[in-house]
Amino acid sequence: MKNKSSLIILSVLVLLCGCYTELGLCRQDNFLKMKLGGVHDCKGSQNSAEIDSLARFAVQEHNKKENAILEFVRVLKAKEQVVAGKLYHLTLEAIDAGNNKMYEVKVWVKPWMNFKQLQEFKHVEGGTSSDLGVKPDDHGSGWQSVPTNDLEVQDAANHAVKSIQKRSNSLSPYELVEILLAKAKVIEDYAKFNLLLKLRRGIKEENFKVEVIKNMEGKFHVNLIP
Repeated sequence: MKNKSSLIILSVLVLLCGCYTELGLCRQDNFLKMKLGGVHDCKGSQNSAEIDSLARFAVQEHNKKENAILEFVRVLKAKEQVVAGKLYHLTLEAIDAGNNKMYEVKVWVKPWMNFKQLQEFKHVEGGTSSDLGVKPDDHGSGWQSVPTNDLEVQDAANHAVKSIQKRSNSLSPYELVEILLAKAKVIEDYAKFNLLLKLRRGIKEENFKVEVIKNMEGKFHVNLIP
């Protein structure tokens, strides 16, 4: 009788252990099968205070871990992904030993826990948006095609639109429809952009060729090209 009772108790314990293990495996399996959300552009500007703060945090954490002395400059691109919280995918510009370089970083944030962690920080080969990947040209030649979606190109285009609007006698504002073509070169302490812009004013669309010059202080000068 005693042996039978012991056998029953042992069977119950095995059954309970099996259920617990199965439950644990199910939870683990569900966790492993949980898909991460898609990566999307951050709502609002990539230069928002929140994004800027996350980028500075990433640089500071990287400097601590790698005993580096990178100096944060600005955020070039910002995307977000819904996980257990949010995973921010940032492309930022930082100064390393006097050279502007581009880095891709990932920062994991869980606001309700006041949790923030640097997941990845890697250097991206090539030029930054500030130099457009164009090497300085001592001879003043060598225009190179650059991406029309580059932030510097878009900034130059927006300044061109403002300049065209100021020179126009029309009360109807010009609206940038598309940057059709973009070329750039860097000479000493300034950058030049040759842009072909499609603008809309009311229902009418026009193409404008412009030359935009940006100096080291970030000031723009716009010339219309006939």
